[in-house]
Amino acid sequence: MAAPFPSPTPTWHTKTHPSISPTRPELSAKGKTVVITGGGTGIGAETAHHFAEAGASRIALLGRRQQPLLDTKASIEHKFGNVEVFVAAADVTKKSEVDAAFATFVGNGKINVLVSNAATVGLQETVKDADSDEFLDGIQQNIKGSLIVAQAFLRYASVDAVAIDVNSSAAHINFAPKFAPYSIAKLGVFRLWDYLAFENPEISVFHLQPGVVRTAMNRESGGADAVGFEDDVSLPASFSVWLASPEARFLKGKFLWANWDVDELKAQAKEIEASTRLSIGLVGWPFGGSSWKSMWKA
Repeated sequence: MAAPFPSPTPTWHTKTHPSISPTRPELSAKGKTVVITGGGTGIGAETAHHFAEAGASRIALLGRRQQPLLDTKASIEHKFGNVEVFVAAADVTKKSEVDAAFATFVGNGKINVLVSNAATVGLQETVKDADSDEFLDGIQQNIKGSLIVAQAFLRYASVDAVAIDVNSSAAHINFAPKFAPYSIAKLGVFRLWDYLAFENPEISVFHLQPGVVRTAMNRESGGADAVGFEDDVSLPASFSVWLASPEARFLKGKFLWANWDVDELKAQAKEIEASTRLSIGLVGWPFGGSSWKSMWKA
């Protein structure tokens, strides 16, 4: 289909495709340990299935409701008998629950891939009419949840771990009135993971706009119905498997849309790596990320 938004790649995808298929040997997750928050339903659950198909050996699913987690676990284990699936009913805004889940699952091991997918829409109201406490509550919940998960992840991350921040284009686009709290939250979450990457350069962090997928949260915000089109849940699931592979390392630190064509991105690899393209920052500022780091060290 024609791209409904500006795109750095001429090709625009709405569902999974061969280049990001979890069956590709180049994207193998064999032997990897994966943690997915918001893993019981929607994008998180589908992402777990795709990592299992890619050969991950251990997958942890965290979410607030136990039954959807158990249903996803059963579905994965039925299709992929060699994967160990761990579930924990944990609210990401509650540090004790998240820390206990990570400790129980990881033990003395390491995490290779984290998919930070849990989020909340929060208050939908204009800045003018919003209750200040309700306005800030959604922002705090999203950032707090990401912080708690990030801290737990860092305690167990392997030296070459990958963290995928499932974010939202709302972090850099004003779609409609009444989304200020969510937009502010997602930009704050981006900066949290961006700073984690700055402090831990050995970890590969990616920020992902997953598409317009008809999840429960998307329905709550009116997403697919409001824009008049939707993407298949297989798209962000497969894209995350691709991001966790060596092929995607040139996009480390970038903000990406799952709709973009990865082969066309790879053709631009040198230009993307050497510039601030696909980054959130001050437009027109003469220092890119690498230049700024070099100046800082000097």
